[in-house]
Amino acid sequence: MLLAGAGVPVRVFERHDRVGGRTSAIETAGFRFDLGPTFFLYPQPLRAIFAAVGRDLDHETKLVKLDPQYRLLFGSGGEISASPNIESLQREVARFSPPDAEAIPRFMAENRTKLALFKPCLESPFSSWRDVVTPRMLRLLPALRPWNSLDAELGRYFRDPRVRLAFAFQSKYLGMSPYKCPSLFSILSFLEYEHGVFHPIGGCSAISEAMERVLGDLGVPIHLNEPIESIQFDGQRATGVVTRSGHYSARAVVVNADFAGAMASLVPDRLRRRWTDKKLAKKQYSCSTFMLYLGVEGRDELPHHNIYLSTDYAGNIDDIERKHVLSDDPSIYVQNACVTDPGLAPEGCSTIYVLAPVTHQHPNVNWQTATQPFREKVLGQLSKLGFADVETRIKVERVITPDDWARHGPIYRGATFNLSHNLGQMLHLRPRNRFEDLESVYLVGGGTHPGSGLPVIFESARITSRLLLEDLGRSPSLVGLDTLAVPAEARG
Repeated sequence: MLLAGAGVPVRVFERHDRVGGRTSAIETAGFRFDLGPTFFLYPQPLRAIFAAVGRDLDHETKLVKLDPQYRLLFGSGGEISASPNIESLQREVARFSPPDAEAIPRFMAENRTKLALFKPCLESPFSSWRDVVTPRMLRLLPALRPWNSLDAELGRYFRDPRVRLAFAFQSKYLGMSPYKCPSLFSILSFLEYEHGVFHPIGGCSAISEAMERVLGDLGVPIHLNEPIESIQFDGQRATGVVTRSGHYSARAVVVNADFAGAMASLVPDRLRRRWTDKKLAKKQYSCSTFMLYLGVEGRDELPHHNIYLSTDYAGNIDDIERKHVLSDDPSIYVQNACVTDPGLAPEGCSTIYVLAPVTHQHPNVNWQTATQPFREKVLGQLSKLGFADVETRIKVERVITPDDWARHGPIYRGATFNLSHNLGQMLHLRPRNRFEDLESVYLVGGGTHPGSGLPVIFESARITSRLLLEDLGRSPSLVGLDTLAVPAEARG
């Protein structure tokens, strides 16, 4: 959208039969499910992208602000109905710990400052270590406290481990553990309470479909069911792509596929220096997800988003990240979207979307034999959240395992959240938006800077578009990208 809006001829290739990748829809027998993301928060970056091409996001889609944002049920006891109304949230938290409830305004104020300080980093490219070791970045350290994990950071505000978990489980948006995730990401729960959690009518996939409509109006051809088979090179410079339909020449190639999967399958290993196959194999990757998409009879009058957090949450995380085994008491997330958006299912029915974080592909788990037993275990967890007799009501079902993500994504090791967001794989240490190993190749999405999560991915689109427009001799101001924060050290 941004490139076409600036007058650049663009052609889009999509391996599947509909746009959106992991932010697309599954439709069957009158039921509609989001394939991947279901939480939509902090729409400001996307509003800016639509505005840059003369469109209004809120006109193109209908966004419903949720209250409660989600319901958290703790296996260790108790639940929280998480409202964006801070006073209501404080009343909920006070049932666990009155001092923790009193600390919420301080958490909000300090994270409001943290986000304001770090926002320029989310909007700027990091092309080398020189962009990190700057006076501006060094001034951030006291606020960011990179030596703390997210859980340790939240310990500065909240005593009760369940309350800390209520403000930390969002690290799963990055596929990470709150016990390893950098403290910076306390801004995730802050963003939810500061700006709200939304449901786009039709699901998050409706956002992708709105983009498709805009691209059509901008004259951009979209090649559905036409996966890229290889990127063509003259030396290190990309000159186009090859599909089963032939060769398409290009001045630049923007890769929005899973980074590691795309490099391993589309780019010869000999052309990559920093990101060779051998080096990719040594990187740390996020967890994967086990998915159930259930079209069921009846309506469950439960909140839109429901999360069950394992009795031994730390043990559940350890099973996923270190032991690479399946937990006996897995945490699960359940979306009951028809309570907000009844058009997603036939009359008298509803959609139930179930996600269980699990290890990425590992020899310890054979999904050919593990899928059915784990499905039964996950279905059993639904009753803990109040979903009754689900298995007897199923009319439509689809299961996706890490093997499926790896095969059909294709997603490297089935790690649905890309490279982990540890300190050794962030900023300039993450694959760069103007890809450093090749010429005329640019990256966008969760595998590049700034990282995973839809709002951050939209920021990566703005960073990458600005860099590419500059390299093409076009003014980024044509689509409002001159307003992004660019440190002096990154210019040129």
